[in-house]
Amino acid sequence: MKKKAFWDPDPGCTHVHIVVGESFAGSMKQALKGLGWAVKHKLITMKENYAIGPIGSLDSPEGRKMRSDWFQNNITEAFETYIHFEEEYNDTLYKLNQIPEQAEVIVWTSRSVREQIGMRHSLHLLRNKRNTIHVYDACAICEELYNRPDASIEYRHSGEIPPDKLREALMRMDSSCKLSAADIARLSKEWLAISEQGGILRIWQNDAVHEVLADYYDQYLLEKLDKLRPPTSDNEFLKSARLIGEAIGYCEQDIGDSFFEYRLRELIYEGVLEIKGVPAGMRFYSIRRKQRYSP
Repeated sequence: MKKKAFWDPDPGCTHVHIVVGESFAGSMKQALKGLGWAVKHKLITMKENYAIGPIGSLDSPEGRKMRSDWFQNNITEAFETYIHFEEEYNDTLYKLNQIPEQAEVIVWTSRSVREQIGMRHSLHLLRNKRNTIHVYDACAICEELYNRPDASIEYRHSGEIPPDKLREALMRMDSSCKLSAADIARLSKEWLAISEQGGILRIWQNDAVHEVLADYYDQYLLEKLDKLRPPTSDNEFLKSARLIGEAIGYCEQDIGDSFFEYRLRELIYEGVLEIKGVPAGMRFYSIRRKQRYSP
């Protein structure tokens, strides 16, 4: 029996919004509903965290298996998610292919490396569609609308924008961000170049996606650990969730907590850190610097 897709585009819809990340998708759904646009404006979510993990040949079953295997082998909470990766990816392809010709497509992005890569991937998948395509940066729109000299917010990703402000961003859409065929071809080519790099960590810097080594944030994590001064009452062990929360709070990049937790475990395996507890998830163990014991 043919599997029912999560979303069948309404043949009469006027707009299809493509967003990266489920937190942004939740806010977008609320914003569209609040404006009374939910009937004519439909939503497709690119769920991948494009900042981490292999993305080479992601448009092939072999590439998707490689990505799924890496997550299941390295990211503690990913097993249930990536066991159905092939099925969910094919659902996304189905939704993109079913966008009706008359609908305008709005792809949302920001300074987030996840959204920048996701935008390029979605445009690559849409490169042969005849729809009018626009790209908007909700973070930039909201910062322009609401920031003032005495109070300002700089968003790291679109999921941080509350629905009420996102509604205002939606109302500012015009034709100024329409992509030409040359724009789409260029961004599709950039996706291919990014996906061919072969690494597992990417950042957004100087208006471009850069691949960096997997240990790029290791020293940053160790410096945060030293700064937090683990309690002496617990033999200087610090909850890993506390360290990861601190690291995310001060990191300018949008890579997510799961990669930091993966690197903590790698530092444990390498003998840089010691562990107390079971590394089944960041809530279940504590870490400290490797102690040197006198003979």
